[in-house]
Amino acid sequence: MNQLLQDNYGIRPQTVELMKQAEAELTACFLRFSEKASFNQAKVLAAFHREGVSERHLLGTTGYGYDDVGRDALDRIYAEVMGAEAALVRQQFVSGTHALSACFFGLLRPGDTLLFVTGTPYDTLEEVAGLRLGAEDSGSLADWGVKAKVVALREDGTPDYELISAALDDSVKVVAMQRSKGYAWRNSISVEELGKLIQFVKEKKPSAICMVDNCYGEFVEEKEPTEVGADIIAGSLIKNPGGGLAPTGGYVAGKKDLVEKIACRLTSPGIGAEVGATLDVNRLFYQGLFLAPHTVLQSLKAAALAAKMLELSGFEVSPRSEDARTDIIQAIKLGDAEKVCAFCRGIQKGSPVDSNVTPEPWDMPGYESPVIMAAGTFISGASIEISADAPIRPPYAVYLQGGLTYESAKIALLCAIDGIL
Repeated sequence: MNQLLQDNYGIRPQTVELMKQAEAELTACFLRFSEKASFNQAKVLAAFHREGVSERHLLGTTGYGYDDVGRDALDRIYAEVMGAEAALVRQQFVSGTHALSACFFGLLRPGDTLLFVTGTPYDTLEEVAGLRLGAEDSGSLADWGVKAKVVALREDGTPDYELISAALDDSVKVVAMQRSKGYAWRNSISVEELGKLIQFVKEKKPSAICMVDNCYGEFVEEKEPTEVGADIIAGSLIKNPGGGLAPTGGYVAGKKDLVEKIACRLTSPGIGAEVGATLDVNRLFYQGLFLAPHTVLQSLKAAALAAKMLELSGFEVSPRSEDARTDIIQAIKLGDAEKVCAFCRGIQKGSPVDSNVTPEPWDMPGYESPVIMAAGTFISGASIEISADAPIRPPYAVYLQGGLTYESAKIALLCAIDGIL
């Protein structure tokens, strides 16, 4: 194996030995991941059985998509799996940002306030909310008379309950929480922590709609935020719940009346969730959801392996290799732009698609800083497949996620880590 890796990728034997040492130290950690995957697989399979999924559900519709039994059944399955009253699973959501944006515009009205209580949101949402200079006249929430406010996290990365309490004035209608760390150097927020935060908000302001950006978090823990009090959650199908098979799309899940308002934003008032042709994606959406707990397991193992190898090499990582996890993101502080680029190029080199491409930083739409992205993926931009990206700004951290199979992810990691060592 060492010779094969050296001949094909130029990986040095000492890097392979580093990987073997890391794996040996992660046995108990991998077992914990497997136990959660088994639980989530049983949960998904039980929902399939209760819905009576059959061949007819896997077929698609055209045109308006009226009476699409597969689409409607999948909505119910997602609702059950997420512990929600209703769900909206659609290929018409072009990204996680689009699904979240539909939630904001569906639930907020002029004069309302959107309050982010887990710090500044992910870069692409700043423009949606009108938080970034240059977002004027782009159709942002600010253009529609909706104010957005941000409560910073404490220095230790935890919610600042005192500041949140002070910010919950009469105008606040939606309280937004981000489960993953995004491009911040902090811990992601666990479902248990989200539950405590939601309870606090509800005690202070019962009418507030608590919304969670669930991207990168699905099936990492045994519960989802809707099972601990979140009114609405949203995410992308080319991340965790699509299982690496969904070619596009997003989902929303939560309280029935709120999901219907969001559906009316996605389509139009009076039509809501009744339309939306599925064409030929139903089979992929169903099979992707079925595979999602297993695929997330592969991603978690890859993330922990990367963390352990880099810990052993003296780098700072978040979370640490054997920490409890609530999403699939592994942050690695590399210290300078050159190492960030080298790591991303190594991931690209070890990917199954476009392995000959050399990633370069560029001014990606929706991002504040130049971003480098490695994604040699079967589905363009699918971060449940092995990928790595980073804003080119201090502290020069790279964010790794995904891995359709642990075995293939290991090769990409060897290329990346050998490149920076």
